[in-house]
Amino acid sequence: MTTTEIANHLVELCRKGDFETAQKDLFSEDAVSIEPHETPAFDKETKGLDAILEKGKNCLLNMNVTMKGQGSVDMKELCVYEVKDGEIVSEHFFM
Repeated sequence: MTTTEIANHLVELCRKGDFETAQKDLFSEDAVSIEPHETPAFDKETKGLDAILEKGKNCLLNMNVTMKGQGSVDMKELCVYEVKDGEIVSEHFFM
């Protein structure tokens, strides 16, 4: 699969909320998921597709937090994917 095909399929599945299928279809078995330091709920780095799938089951899709003195804040994330040999080999989240 080309990078464009992977990107299009990933967007299609994510828009449906089908993140597990996206990971199973597109991620390498030894993929790495990197979380920002600001996310204390998860390990900074998760290695391997099985561990990433497990993390996904525990993940909050929309992060809504209450900050002292600021009230409720809806957090947004950006994710950068690295593709190699037709598979996603890493995902790196930013807040």
